[in-house]
Amino acid sequence: MNIIATILQLVGSLAFLLFGMKMLSDGIQKSAGSRLQAALSFMTGNRLLAFITGLVLTFIIQSSGATTAMEVSFVNAGLMTVKQSVGVTLGANVGTTITAWLVVFFGFNFKISAFAVPIFGLGYIITLFKKWNKQSLGEAIMGFGMLFIGLSWLSDTIDPDNGTLNFLRHFADFGVWSILIGIIVGMLITALIHSSSAETAIVITMAYNRLIPWEFAAALVIGSNIGSTIDAVLASLRSSANAKRTALVHVLFNVAVVLLVCIFFTPFLNLIDSIVPGTPEDNITYHIAALHTVLKTIAALLCLPFTGQIAWLMEKLIPEDPDATPTEYVFEFNETAGRENATSYIVRVEKEIQDMTVLVTKMFEGVSEGFKNRDESFIEQHMEELTRQEDYADQMKEKITRYLVSCSHLPMNTQQLGSLSIMQQIVDDLEEMTDDCYNVALLLKKSIEKNMEFAQEDMERLDPYMDLARQSMYFVSTNINKHLEEDKLIIAREIEAQIDVFRHTLKKVARKRLEAGANVKSELLYIDLVRQIEKFGDRAYSIANALSEF
Repeated sequence: MNIIATILQLVGSLAFLLFGMKMLSDGIQKSAGSRLQAALSFMTGNRLLAFITGLVLTFIIQSSGATTAMEVSFVNAGLMTVKQSVGVTLGANVGTTITAWLVVFFGFNFKISAFAVPIFGLGYIITLFKKWNKQSLGEAIMGFGMLFIGLSWLSDTIDPDNGTLNFLRHFADFGVWSILIGIIVGMLITALIHSSSAETAIVITMAYNRLIPWEFAAALVIGSNIGSTIDAVLASLRSSANAKRTALVHVLFNVAVVLLVCIFFTPFLNLIDSIVPGTPEDNITYHIAALHTVLKTIAALLCLPFTGQIAWLMEKLIPEDPDATPTEYVFEFNETAGRENATSYIVRVEKEIQDMTVLVTKMFEGVSEGFKNRDESFIEQHMEELTRQEDYADQMKEKITRYLVSCSHLPMNTQQLGSLSIMQQIVDDLEEMTDDCYNVALLLKKSIEKNMEFAQEDMERLDPYMDLARQSMYFVSTNINKHLEEDKLIIAREIEAQIDVFRHTLKKVARKRLEAGANVKSELLYIDLVRQIEKFGDRAYSIANALSEF
Protein backbone atom coordinates (compact mmCIF):
# COMPACT_ATOMS: atom_id res chain seq x y z
CA MET A 1 0.00 0.00 0.00
CA ASN A 2 2.90 2.36 0.74
CA ILE A 3 4.30 1.78 -2.75
CA ILE A 4 0.90 2.47 -4.36
CA ALA A 5 0.45 5.63 -2.28
CA THR A 6 3.95 6.83 -3.25
CA ILE A 7 3.29 6.21 -6.95
CA LEU A 8 0.00 8.12 -6.78
CA GLN A 9 1.71 10.95 -4.90
CA LEU A 10 4.48 11.00 -7.52
CA VAL A 11 2.00 11.10 -10.42
CA GLY A 12 -0.01 13.85 -8.75
CA SER A 13 3.09 15.93 -8.06
CA LEU A 14 4.25 15.58 -11.67
CA ALA A 15 0.77 16.53 -12.88
CA PHE A 16 0.86 19.71 -10.79
CA LEU A 17 4.35 20.52 -12.05
CA LEU A 18 3.49 19.97 -15.74
CA PHE A 19 0.11 21.67 -15.56
CA GLY A 20 1.67 24.61 -13.75
CA MET A 21 4.26 25.00 -16.51
CA LYS A 22 1.57 24.73 -19.18
CA MET A 23 -0.66 27.24 -17.40
CA LEU A 24 2.26 29.65 -17.03
CA SER A 25 3.11 29.34 -20.75
CA ASP A 26 -0.55 29.62 -21.82
CA GLY A 27 -1.10 32.75 -19.74
CA ILE A 28 2.00 34.46 -21.10
CA GLN A 29 1.16 33.57 -24.69
CA LYS A 30 -2.44 34.75 -24.40
CA SER A 31 -1.18 38.01 -22.89
CA ALA A 32 1.33 38.46 -25.67
CA GLY A 33 -1.08 37.42 -28.42
CA SER A 34 -0.03 38.47 -31.90
CA ARG A 35 3.15 40.08 -30.53
CA LEU A 36 4.73 36.62 -30.45
CA GLN A 37 4.00 36.31 -34.15
CA ALA A 38 5.47 39.76 -34.77
CA ALA A 39 8.60 38.80 -32.84
CA LEU A 40 9.35 35.85 -35.10
CA SER A 41 8.24 37.53 -38.34
CA PHE A 42 10.78 40.28 -37.55
CA MET A 43 13.52 37.85 -38.52
CA THR A 44 16.07 39.00 -41.09
CA GLY A 45 19.14 37.38 -42.56
CA ASN A 46 21.09 38.44 -39.46
CA ARG A 47 21.96 35.18 -37.71
CA LEU A 48 22.73 36.94 -34.41
CA LEU A 49 19.32 38.63 -34.37
CA ALA A 50 17.65 35.29 -35.08
CA PHE A 51 19.62 33.67 -32.24
CA ILE A 52 18.68 36.42 -29.77
CA THR A 53 15.02 36.30 -30.80
CA GLY A 54 14.84 32.53 -30.27
CA LEU A 55 16.57 32.87 -26.90
CA VAL A 56 14.42 35.74 -25.58
CA LEU A 57 11.15 34.32 -26.90
CA THR A 58 11.79 30.94 -25.29
CA PHE A 59 12.79 32.63 -22.04
CA ILE A 60 9.49 34.57 -22.05
CA ILE A 61 7.13 31.70 -22.85
CA GLN A 62 9.17 29.08 -20.95
CA SER A 63 8.95 26.47 -23.71
CA SER A 64 11.43 25.69 -26.46
CA GLY A 65 8.83 23.27 -27.87
CA ALA A 66 6.38 26.15 -28.30
CA THR A 67 9.03 28.31 -29.97
CA THR A 68 10.13 25.52 -32.29
CA ALA A 69 6.56 24.59 -33.26
CA MET A 70 5.86 28.25 -34.01
CA GLU A 71 9.08 28.45 -35.99
CA VAL A 72 8.16 25.38 -38.08
CA SER A 73 4.76 26.96 -38.80
CA PHE A 74 6.40 30.22 -39.93
CA VAL A 75 8.76 28.39 -42.27
CA ASN A 76 5.85 26.34 -43.63
CA ALA A 77 3.94 29.57 -44.28
CA GLY A 78 6.90 31.13 -46.07
CA LEU A 79 7.36 33.87 -43.45
CA MET A 80 10.83 32.68 -42.52
CA THR A 81 13.61 30.93 -44.42
CA VAL A 82 15.34 27.75 -43.30
CA LYS A 83 18.55 29.75 -42.82
CA GLN A 84 16.78 32.18 -40.47
CA SER A 85 15.18 29.29 -38.59
CA VAL A 86 18.61 27.78 -37.80
CA GLY A 87 19.48 30.83 -35.70
CA VAL A 88 16.12 30.74 -33.93
CA THR A 89 16.55 27.03 -33.16
CA LEU A 90 19.98 27.63 -31.63
CA GLY A 91 18.62 30.49 -29.53
CA ALA A 92 15.60 28.47 -28.38
CA ASN A 93 17.88 25.67 -27.21
CA VAL A 94 19.77 28.11 -24.98
CA GLY A 95 16.61 29.93 -23.84
CA THR A 96 15.02 26.75 -22.49
CA THR A 97 17.82 26.40 -19.90
CA ILE A 98 16.50 29.43 -18.01
CA THR A 99 13.78 27.30 -16.40
CA ALA A 100 16.39 25.19 -14.63
CA TRP A 101 17.85 28.31 -13.01
CA LEU A 102 14.39 29.46 -11.89
CA VAL A 103 13.81 26.05 -10.30
CA VAL A 104 17.22 26.12 -8.58
CA PHE A 105 16.87 29.63 -7.24
CA PHE A 106 13.18 29.74 -6.31
CA GLY A 107 12.66 26.06 -5.62
CA PHE A 108 15.64 25.19 -3.43
CA ASN A 109 17.39 28.36 -2.30
CA PHE A 110 14.68 30.96 -1.96
CA LYS A 111 12.09 28.30 -1.00
CA ILE A 112 9.25 29.94 -2.86
CA SER A 113 7.15 26.83 -2.16
CA ALA A 114 6.13 28.48 1.11
CA PHE A 115 4.52 31.29 -0.89
CA ALA A 116 3.23 29.14 -3.76
CA VAL A 117 -0.34 28.82 -2.43
CA PRO A 118 -0.72 32.61 -1.78
CA ILE A 119 0.74 33.27 -5.26
CA PHE A 120 -1.82 30.90 -6.79
CA GLY A 121 -4.58 32.66 -4.84
CA LEU A 122 -3.39 36.08 -6.04
CA GLY A 123 -3.51 34.87 -9.63
CA TYR A 124 -7.02 33.54 -9.17
CA ILE A 125 -8.22 36.83 -7.67
CA ILE A 126 -6.85 38.70 -10.70
CA THR A 127 -8.85 36.46 -13.05
CA LEU A 128 -12.07 37.31 -11.16
CA PHE A 129 -11.87 41.04 -11.92
CA LYS A 130 -13.12 41.11 -15.51
CA LYS A 131 -12.84 44.90 -15.72
CA TRP A 132 -9.08 44.69 -15.31
CA ASN A 133 -8.87 42.56 -18.46
CA LYS A 134 -5.89 40.74 -16.93
CA GLN A 135 -7.26 37.19 -16.92
CA SER A 136 -4.28 35.90 -18.92
CA LEU A 137 -1.84 37.47 -16.47
CA GLY A 138 -3.76 35.89 -13.59
CA GLU A 139 -3.54 32.48 -15.25
CA ALA A 140 0.22 32.92 -15.69
CA ILE A 141 0.60 33.75 -11.97
CA MET A 142 -1.54 30.75 -11.02
CA GLY A 143 0.64 28.55 -13.20
CA PHE A 144 3.77 29.90 -11.52
CA GLY A 145 2.34 29.00 -8.12
CA MET A 146 1.22 25.53 -9.25
CA LEU A 147 4.68 24.84 -10.70
CA PHE A 148 6.34 25.24 -7.32
CA ILE A 149 3.55 23.50 -5.42
CA GLY A 150 4.16 20.48 -7.65
CA LEU A 151 7.93 20.83 -7.22
CA SER A 152 7.58 20.91 -3.43
CA TRP A 153 5.33 17.85 -3.41
CA LEU A 154 7.69 16.05 -5.77
CA SER A 155 10.62 16.79 -3.47
CA ASP A 156 8.72 15.42 -0.47
CA THR A 157 7.68 12.29 -2.39
CA ILE A 158 11.19 11.29 -3.47
CA ASP A 159 12.81 12.04 -0.13
CA PRO A 160 15.30 9.20 0.58
CA ASP A 161 13.84 8.79 4.05
CA ASN A 162 10.71 7.32 2.42
CA GLY A 163 12.85 4.60 0.87
CA THR A 164 10.37 3.68 -1.86
CA LEU A 165 12.37 5.18 -4.76
CA ASN A 166 15.84 4.41 -3.48
CA PHE A 167 16.17 1.66 -6.09
CA LEU A 168 16.97 4.41 -8.62
CA ARG A 169 20.42 4.68 -7.09
CA HIS A 170 21.27 1.27 -8.52
CA PHE A 171 21.10 2.62 -12.07
CA ALA A 172 24.32 4.48 -11.33
CA ASP A 173 26.23 1.29 -10.48
CA PHE A 174 26.81 -0.02 -14.00
CA GLY A 175 29.84 2.09 -14.95
CA VAL A 176 29.81 3.35 -18.53
CA TRP A 177 26.45 1.66 -19.13
CA SER A 178 24.89 3.90 -16.49
CA ILE A 179 25.62 6.91 -18.68
CA LEU A 180 23.92 5.28 -21.66
CA ILE A 181 20.95 4.23 -19.52
CA GLY A 182 20.64 7.78 -18.17
CA ILE A 183 20.69 9.30 -21.65
CA ILE A 184 18.02 6.89 -22.93
CA VAL A 185 15.81 7.36 -19.87
CA GLY A 186 16.18 11.16 -20.08
CA MET A 187 15.27 11.07 -23.76
CA LEU A 188 12.15 8.92 -23.17
CA ILE A 189 10.89 10.94 -20.21
CA THR A 190 11.26 14.22 -22.13
CA ALA A 191 9.52 12.81 -25.21
CA LEU A 192 6.70 11.54 -23.00
CA ILE A 193 6.07 14.81 -21.14
CA HIS A 194 7.04 17.08 -24.08
CA SER A 195 9.23 19.33 -21.94
CA SER A 196 12.97 19.26 -21.38
CA SER A 197 12.50 22.01 -18.79
CA ALA A 198 10.15 19.83 -16.74
CA GLU A 199 12.47 16.83 -17.08
CA THR A 200 15.41 18.93 -15.87
CA ALA A 201 13.35 20.17 -12.91
CA ILE A 202 12.58 16.55 -11.99
CA VAL A 203 16.26 15.58 -12.27
CA ILE A 204 17.31 18.56 -10.12
CA THR A 205 14.77 17.53 -7.49
CA MET A 206 15.97 13.92 -7.43
CA ALA A 207 19.62 15.00 -7.24
CA TYR A 208 18.85 17.53 -4.50
CA ASN A 209 17.32 14.72 -2.44
CA ARG A 210 20.46 12.56 -2.99
CA LEU A 211 18.41 10.02 -4.90
CA ILE A 212 20.79 9.98 -7.89
CA PRO A 213 24.49 10.93 -8.14
CA TRP A 214 25.97 13.75 -10.20
CA GLU A 215 27.09 11.66 -13.20
CA PHE A 216 23.73 9.92 -13.63
CA ALA A 217 21.86 13.22 -13.23
CA ALA A 218 24.08 14.71 -15.93
CA ALA A 219 23.27 11.82 -18.28
CA LEU A 220 19.52 12.31 -17.72
CA VAL A 221 19.80 16.01 -18.59
CA ILE A 222 21.91 15.29 -21.67
CA GLY A 223 19.35 12.73 -22.89
CA SER A 224 16.57 15.33 -22.65
CA ASN A 225 18.15 17.13 -25.61
CA ILE A 226 17.03 14.39 -27.98
CA GLY A 227 13.60 13.95 -26.36
CA SER A 228 12.89 17.67 -26.71
CA THR A 229 12.84 17.38 -30.52
CA ILE A 230 9.50 15.54 -30.46
CA ASP A 231 7.45 18.74 -30.78
CA ALA A 232 9.41 19.93 -33.82
CA VAL A 233 8.99 16.56 -35.53
CA LEU A 234 5.24 16.44 -34.86
CA ALA A 235 4.76 20.05 -35.97
CA SER A 236 6.45 19.31 -39.32
CA LEU A 237 4.28 16.32 -40.19
CA ARG A 238 2.25 16.88 -43.36
CA SER A 239 4.07 20.21 -43.86
CA SER A 240 6.25 21.60 -46.62
CA ALA A 241 9.80 20.50 -47.36
CA ASN A 242 11.15 23.66 -45.70
CA ALA A 243 9.17 22.93 -42.52
CA LYS A 244 10.64 19.41 -42.44
CA ARG A 245 14.12 20.90 -42.93
CA THR A 246 13.57 23.19 -39.95
CA ALA A 247 12.55 20.25 -37.77
CA LEU A 248 15.55 18.27 -39.01
CA VAL A 249 17.88 21.09 -37.95
CA HIS A 250 16.47 20.79 -34.44
CA VAL A 251 16.85 17.00 -34.40
CA LEU A 252 20.36 16.83 -35.87
CA PHE A 253 21.63 19.66 -33.69
CA ASN A 254 20.47 18.00 -30.48
CA VAL A 255 21.62 14.54 -31.52
CA ALA A 256 25.05 15.94 -32.44
CA VAL A 257 25.27 17.66 -29.05
CA VAL A 258 24.52 14.40 -27.24
CA LEU A 259 27.04 12.40 -29.29
CA LEU A 260 29.74 15.02 -28.72
CA VAL A 261 29.19 15.06 -24.96
CA CYS A 262 29.17 11.26 -24.81
CA ILE A 263 32.64 11.25 -26.37
CA PHE A 264 33.96 13.87 -23.95
CA PHE A 265 31.71 13.05 -21.01
CA THR A 266 34.29 13.12 -18.20
CA PRO A 267 36.18 16.23 -19.46
CA PHE A 268 32.86 18.04 -19.86
CA LEU A 269 31.79 17.25 -16.29
CA ASN A 270 35.20 18.40 -15.10
CA LEU A 271 34.62 21.69 -16.95
CA ILE A 272 31.33 22.19 -15.11
CA ASP A 273 33.00 21.34 -11.78
CA SER A 274 35.63 24.01 -12.45
CA ILE A 275 33.03 26.64 -13.31
CA VAL A 276 30.58 26.06 -10.44
CA PRO A 277 31.84 26.71 -6.88
CA GLY A 278 31.82 23.77 -4.49
CA THR A 279 31.73 20.05 -5.15
CA PRO A 280 28.82 18.39 -6.94
CA GLU A 281 27.81 16.70 -3.68
CA ASP A 282 27.54 20.06 -1.89
CA ASN A 283 26.10 22.14 -4.72
CA ILE A 284 24.36 19.64 -7.00
CA THR A 285 21.47 21.86 -8.17
CA TYR A 286 23.77 24.58 -9.51
CA HIS A 287 25.96 21.97 -11.19
CA ILE A 288 22.98 20.52 -13.09
CA ALA A 289 21.64 23.93 -14.12
CA ALA A 290 25.11 25.01 -15.26
CA LEU A 291 25.57 21.79 -17.23
CA HIS A 292 22.28 22.36 -19.04
CA THR A 293 23.22 25.96 -19.93
CA VAL A 294 26.89 25.46 -20.80
CA LEU A 295 26.15 22.40 -22.95
CA LYS A 296 23.63 24.18 -25.17
CA THR A 297 25.46 27.50 -25.22
CA ILE A 298 28.77 26.02 -26.40
CA ALA A 299 27.02 23.94 -29.07
CA ALA A 300 24.96 26.92 -30.26
CA LEU A 301 27.98 29.24 -30.48
CA LEU A 302 29.92 26.61 -32.42
CA CYS A 303 27.09 26.25 -34.96
CA LEU A 304 26.01 29.91 -35.24
CA PRO A 305 28.72 30.93 -37.77
CA PHE A 306 27.61 28.11 -40.08
CA THR A 307 23.83 28.75 -40.37
CA GLY A 308 24.10 29.09 -44.15
CA GLN A 309 25.97 25.82 -44.52
CA ILE A 310 23.52 24.04 -42.20
CA ALA A 311 20.57 25.31 -44.27
CA TRP A 312 22.31 24.15 -47.46
CA LEU A 313 22.83 20.69 -45.97
CA MET A 314 19.14 20.45 -45.03
CA GLU A 315 18.16 21.25 -48.61
CA LYS A 316 20.35 18.39 -49.81
CA LEU A 317 18.95 15.94 -47.25
CA ILE A 318 15.29 16.80 -47.90
CA PRO A 319 14.38 17.46 -51.57
CA GLU A 320 11.65 19.84 -52.68
CA ASP A 321 8.02 18.74 -52.64
CA PRO A 322 6.55 17.83 -56.04
CA ASP A 323 4.62 20.70 -57.63
CA ALA A 324 1.61 18.58 -58.55
CA THR A 325 -1.42 18.99 -56.32
CA PRO A 326 -2.30 15.68 -54.62
CA THR A 327 -5.73 14.19 -55.16
CA GLU A 328 -6.44 13.93 -51.43
CA TYR A 329 -6.12 16.92 -49.13
CA VAL A 330 -4.56 16.23 -45.73
CA PHE A 331 -4.65 18.78 -42.91
CA GLU A 332 -4.65 17.28 -39.44
CA PHE A 333 -4.96 18.92 -36.05
CA ASN A 334 -2.16 17.47 -33.94
CA GLU A 335 -2.48 18.82 -30.39
CA THR A 336 0.82 17.34 -29.22
CA ALA A 337 2.71 19.40 -31.81
CA GLY A 338 3.25 22.67 -29.96
CA ARG A 339 0.03 22.04 -28.04
CA GLU A 340 0.63 25.03 -25.79
CA ASN A 341 1.22 27.41 -28.68
CA ALA A 342 -1.92 28.92 -30.18
CA THR A 343 0.03 31.26 -32.47
CA SER A 344 1.68 28.42 -34.39
CA TYR A 345 -1.74 26.91 -35.11
CA ILE A 346 -3.04 30.22 -36.49
CA VAL A 347 0.00 30.64 -38.72
CA ARG A 348 -0.41 27.11 -40.03
CA VAL A 349 -4.06 27.61 -40.99
CA GLU A 350 -3.18 30.92 -42.64
CA LYS A 351 -0.80 28.98 -44.87
CA GLU A 352 -3.62 26.64 -45.88
CA ILE A 353 -5.89 29.60 -46.65
CA GLN A 354 -3.13 31.04 -48.83
CA ASP A 355 -2.90 27.70 -50.67
CA MET A 356 -6.68 27.71 -51.13
CA THR A 357 -6.45 31.18 -52.66
CA VAL A 358 -3.84 29.90 -55.12
CA LEU A 359 -6.21 27.06 -56.04
CA VAL A 360 -9.01 29.55 -56.77
CA THR A 361 -6.62 31.52 -58.99
CA LYS A 362 -5.66 28.41 -60.95
CA MET A 363 -9.31 27.45 -61.46
CA PHE A 364 -10.24 30.93 -62.65
CA GLU A 365 -7.42 30.98 -65.20
CA GLY A 366 -8.42 27.50 -66.36
CA VAL A 367 -12.01 28.65 -66.90
CA SER A 368 -10.78 31.75 -68.75
CA GLU A 369 -9.34 29.45 -71.41
CA GLY A 370 -12.90 28.40 -72.19
CA PHE A 371 -13.79 31.95 -73.22
CA LYS A 372 -10.69 32.21 -75.42
CA ASN A 373 -11.15 28.79 -77.04
CA ARG A 374 -14.80 27.76 -76.76
CA ASP A 375 -14.35 24.43 -78.50
CA GLU A 376 -13.65 20.75 -77.80
CA SER A 377 -10.04 21.52 -76.84
CA PHE A 378 -11.27 23.26 -73.67
CA ILE A 379 -13.18 20.15 -72.58
CA GLU A 380 -10.26 17.85 -73.35
CA GLN A 381 -7.53 19.98 -71.75
CA HIS A 382 -9.25 21.58 -68.76
CA MET A 383 -12.50 19.96 -67.59
CA GLU A 384 -10.93 16.95 -65.91
CA GLU A 385 -8.44 19.13 -64.01
CA LEU A 386 -11.16 21.62 -63.02
CA THR A 387 -13.30 18.76 -61.68
CA ARG A 388 -10.39 17.47 -59.62
CA GLN A 389 -9.61 20.96 -58.31
CA GLU A 390 -13.23 21.58 -57.31
CA ASP A 391 -13.31 18.30 -55.38
CA TYR A 392 -10.01 19.19 -53.72
CA ALA A 393 -11.44 22.58 -52.67
CA ASP A 394 -14.40 20.79 -51.04
CA GLN A 395 -11.94 18.66 -49.07
CA MET A 396 -10.02 21.78 -48.03
CA LYS A 397 -13.14 23.48 -46.72
CA GLU A 398 -14.17 20.44 -44.70
CA LYS A 399 -10.78 19.81 -43.10
CA ILE A 400 -9.84 23.45 -42.51
CA THR A 401 -13.22 23.97 -40.85
CA ARG A 402 -12.61 20.98 -38.61
CA TYR A 403 -9.14 22.34 -37.81
CA LEU A 404 -10.53 25.79 -36.92
CA VAL A 405 -13.09 24.24 -34.59
CA SER A 406 -10.29 22.34 -32.82
CA CYS A 407 -8.24 25.56 -32.60
CA SER A 408 -11.12 27.30 -30.82
CA HIS A 409 -10.54 24.99 -27.83
CA LEU A 410 -6.91 26.13 -27.44
CA PRO A 411 -5.92 28.84 -24.93
CA MET A 412 -6.48 31.98 -27.00
CA ASN A 413 -7.20 35.62 -26.32
CA THR A 414 -10.29 37.40 -27.67
CA GLN A 415 -8.46 38.75 -30.72
CA GLN A 416 -7.23 35.30 -31.74
CA LEU A 417 -10.69 33.77 -31.33
CA GLY A 418 -12.08 36.55 -33.51
CA SER A 419 -9.46 35.73 -36.15
CA LEU A 420 -10.66 32.12 -36.24
CA SER A 421 -14.22 33.26 -36.98
CA ILE A 422 -13.01 35.54 -39.79
CA MET A 423 -10.87 32.78 -41.27
CA GLN A 424 -13.88 30.44 -41.31
CA GLN A 425 -15.86 33.01 -43.29
CA ILE A 426 -12.97 33.43 -45.75
CA VAL A 427 -12.68 29.66 -46.23
CA ASP A 428 -16.42 29.46 -46.96
CA ASP A 429 -16.18 32.24 -49.55
CA LEU A 430 -13.10 30.73 -51.21
CA GLU A 431 -14.82 27.36 -51.57
CA GLU A 432 -17.87 29.05 -53.08
CA MET A 433 -15.56 30.85 -55.54
CA THR A 434 -14.32 27.44 -56.71
CA ASP A 435 -17.97 26.38 -57.11
CA ASP A 436 -18.60 29.49 -59.22
CA CYS A 437 -15.58 28.70 -61.40
CA TYR A 438 -16.72 25.13 -61.89
CA ASN A 439 -20.30 26.18 -62.68
CA VAL A 440 -19.00 28.57 -65.36
CA ALA A 441 -16.90 25.71 -66.77
CA LEU A 442 -19.98 23.45 -66.89
CA LEU A 443 -21.96 26.15 -68.71
CA LEU A 444 -19.18 26.56 -71.24
CA LYS A 445 -18.99 22.78 -71.66
CA LYS A 446 -22.75 22.65 -72.24
CA SER A 447 -22.60 25.42 -74.86
CA ILE A 448 -19.82 23.56 -76.70
CA GLU A 449 -21.57 20.19 -76.63
CA LYS A 450 -24.89 21.72 -77.76
CA ASN A 451 -23.18 23.76 -80.49
CA MET A 452 -24.72 26.95 -79.18
CA GLU A 453 -23.88 30.02 -81.23
CA PHE A 454 -23.10 33.41 -79.72
CA ALA A 455 -22.44 36.56 -81.67
CA GLN A 456 -18.79 37.61 -81.65
CA GLU A 457 -19.68 41.00 -80.19
CA ASP A 458 -21.57 39.29 -77.34
CA MET A 459 -18.52 37.23 -76.36
CA GLU A 460 -16.30 40.30 -76.64
CA ARG A 461 -18.58 42.10 -74.16
CA LEU A 462 -17.66 39.42 -71.61
CA ASP A 463 -13.92 40.21 -71.84
CA PRO A 464 -13.91 43.39 -69.67
CA TYR A 465 -16.42 41.68 -67.36
CA MET A 466 -14.02 38.76 -66.85
CA ASP A 467 -11.13 41.22 -66.38
CA LEU A 468 -13.00 42.85 -63.50
CA ALA A 469 -13.60 39.44 -61.91
CA ARG A 470 -9.88 38.70 -62.36
CA GLN A 471 -9.00 42.00 -60.68
CA SER A 472 -11.18 41.11 -57.69
CA MET A 473 -9.53 37.69 -57.48
CA TYR A 474 -5.98 39.05 -57.57
CA PHE A 475 -6.92 41.73 -55.05
CA VAL A 476 -7.92 38.96 -52.64
CA SER A 477 -4.81 36.91 -53.45
CA THR A 478 -2.53 39.89 -52.79
CA ASN A 479 -4.12 40.84 -49.47
CA ILE A 480 -5.09 37.44 -48.03
CA ASN A 481 -4.31 37.01 -44.30
CA LYS A 482 -3.64 40.76 -43.96
CA HIS A 483 -5.64 43.48 -42.28
CA LEU A 484 -7.30 45.60 -44.98
CA GLU A 485 -7.22 49.35 -44.39
CA GLU A 486 -10.14 51.55 -45.46
CA ASP A 487 -8.35 52.90 -48.55
CA LYS A 488 -7.85 49.38 -49.89
CA LEU A 489 -11.40 48.38 -49.02
CA ILE A 490 -12.57 51.30 -51.18
CA ILE A 491 -10.69 49.76 -54.13
CA ALA A 492 -12.48 46.44 -53.60
CA ARG A 493 -15.81 48.27 -53.36
CA GLU A 494 -15.17 50.09 -56.65
CA ILE A 495 -14.37 46.82 -58.45
CA GLU A 496 -17.55 45.27 -57.08
CA ALA A 497 -19.60 48.28 -58.19
CA GLN A 498 -18.18 48.05 -61.72
CA ILE A 499 -19.02 44.33 -61.85
CA ASP A 500 -22.62 45.11 -60.86
CA VAL A 501 -22.91 47.76 -63.59
CA PHE A 502 -21.56 45.35 -66.21
CA ARG A 503 -23.90 42.58 -65.08
CA HIS A 504 -26.92 44.86 -65.36
CA THR A 505 -25.87 46.00 -68.83
CA LEU A 506 -25.13 42.50 -70.15
CA LYS A 507 -28.39 41.02 -68.83
CA LYS A 508 -30.32 43.94 -70.33
CA VAL A 509 -28.73 43.32 -73.75
CA ALA A 510 -29.48 39.58 -73.54
CA ARG A 511 -33.15 40.26 -72.74
CA LYS A 512 -33.44 42.58 -75.71
CA ARG A 513 -32.07 39.84 -77.92
CA LEU A 514 -34.66 37.45 -76.52
CA GLU A 515 -37.43 39.92 -77.30
CA ALA A 516 -36.03 40.22 -80.83
CA GLY A 517 -36.38 36.47 -81.36
CA ALA A 518 -32.89 35.17 -80.52
CA ASN A 519 -32.31 31.53 -79.54
CA VAL A 520 -33.88 31.12 -76.09
CA LYS A 521 -31.50 28.40 -74.82
CA SER A 522 -28.41 30.31 -75.91
CA GLU A 523 -29.53 33.59 -74.34
CA LEU A 524 -30.56 31.95 -71.06
CA LEU A 525 -27.19 30.22 -70.87
CA TYR A 526 -25.51 33.55 -71.60
CA ILE A 527 -27.44 35.15 -68.72
CA ASP A 528 -26.40 32.25 -66.43
CA LEU A 529 -22.75 32.90 -67.34
CA VAL A 530 -23.15 36.57 -66.45
CA ARG A 531 -24.82 35.69 -63.14
CA GLN A 532 -22.12 33.15 -62.13
CA ILE A 533 -19.29 35.58 -62.86
CA GLU A 534 -21.05 38.22 -60.79
CA LYS A 535 -21.32 35.77 -57.88
CA PHE A 536 -17.55 35.27 -58.09
CA GLY A 537 -17.07 39.03 -57.63
CA ASP A 538 -19.51 39.04 -54.71
CA ARG A 539 -17.46 36.38 -52.89
CA ALA A 540 -14.25 38.34 -53.46
CA TYR A 541 -15.82 41.47 -52.00
CA SER A 542 -17.11 39.48 -49.04
CA ILE A 543 -13.54 38.32 -48.36
CA ALA A 544 -12.30 41.91 -48.61
CA ASN A 545 -14.86 42.94 -45.97
CA ALA A 546 -13.73 40.08 -43.73
CA LEU A 547 -10.08 41.11 -44.12
CA SER A 548 -10.98 44.66 -43.02
CA GLU A 549 -11.97 43.13 -39.64
CA PHE A 550 -8.87 40.90 -39.44
